[in-house]
Amino acid sequence: MKTVIVTGGAGFIGSAVCRLLAQSGRYTVVNLDKLTYAGNPESLKSIQDSPAYHFEQTDICDEPDVTRVLQKHQPDYIMHLAAESHVDRSIDGPGAFVETNVVGTFRLLSAATAYWRSLAGAKKEGFRFHHVSTDEVFGDLPFDSGIFTEETPYDPSSPYSASKAASDHFVRAWLHTYGLPVVLSNCSNNYGPFHFPEKLIPLVILNALDEKTLPVYGKGENVRDWLYVEDHAAALEKIMSEGRIGEGYNVGGNSEQTNLQVVEKICDILDKKRPRANGERYRDLISFVTDRPGHDRRYAIDASKIKDELGWEPSVSFETGLEKTIDWYLDNEWWWKPLREKKYSGARLGSVKT
Repeated sequence: MKTVIVTGGAGFIGSAVCRLLAQSGRYTVVNLDKLTYAGNPESLKSIQDSPAYHFEQTDICDEPDVTRVLQKHQPDYIMHLAAESHVDRSIDGPGAFVETNVVGTFRLLSAATAYWRSLAGAKKEGFRFHHVSTDEVFGDLPFDSGIFTEETPYDPSSPYSASKAASDHFVRAWLHTYGLPVVLSNCSNNYGPFHFPEKLIPLVILNALDEKTLPVYGKGENVRDWLYVEDHAAALEKIMSEGRIGEGYNVGGNSEQTNLQVVEKICDILDKKRPRANGERYRDLISFVTDRPGHDRRYAIDASKIKDELGWEPSVSFETGLEKTIDWYLDNEWWWKPLREKKYSGARLGSVKT
């Protein structure tokens, strides 16, 4: 069995990766997570007692402690997902994004390089550092043309996407300068179970259940490509284990939707599954709010490379995945209710500064 260190494994995507790998019978998983506001050990409840799962509460900015974890667990792979990831928060407080996403990635690369150099033989030959990034580094697309490929120039619009772009460049620099065997991936918007409540889809679901306003930026015309998180986890395992050194792979769901379409579809599903007590439609709760600064119009992923090279493509349609996601939130109040009560008010961030 191979050992994988997953940074940010208590987050939304990271926890899906940890669950997949630990339950596969092929890997031992070490979750390296600082446990910030978005890190939740409860997302890993199904594997917490598995002999294939281990947890290390560690900050990627703490290079000596990261080095300790690497020496202790002797990983075959490092999958780097730890990041500040909410665009709105990056507008209100960009410093944390530079510290974690840029400086933290640098510290992790430094520790990983020293560890890799200490290896020998097949262990060293097979080692991979997989950096997980976002399609937002590519910037803005027109509504009616264009699609992101692996060759699309970087053009980030927000402090979040700029910090991720910088981390991508550092990872590639470590390959070219120091020889560290790296692979990269850039994904579209994820959704699914265990998604932190301030993100669009869970925010709308939970606000609707609480009879609160459903805030939509601008006119709701911004377009995103939606990817079911468990599909993404499967793609990441493929890239980590089979991707070519130095290559980047775009991972998308082939499911472009406007933000308003997403919100309306959630409302329509909830009308059937959990009708409002007053008999009105959930769509009546929609409220258009001031758009956030630098809000990119559209993202769209060309995922043909990962399909052609690694045989991966999404298995869950947006309609099926959205219904599965809503069912999960209806059935798992134990997970999200403490977050709503203790950590998050339900408001939108990022619209107050221009």
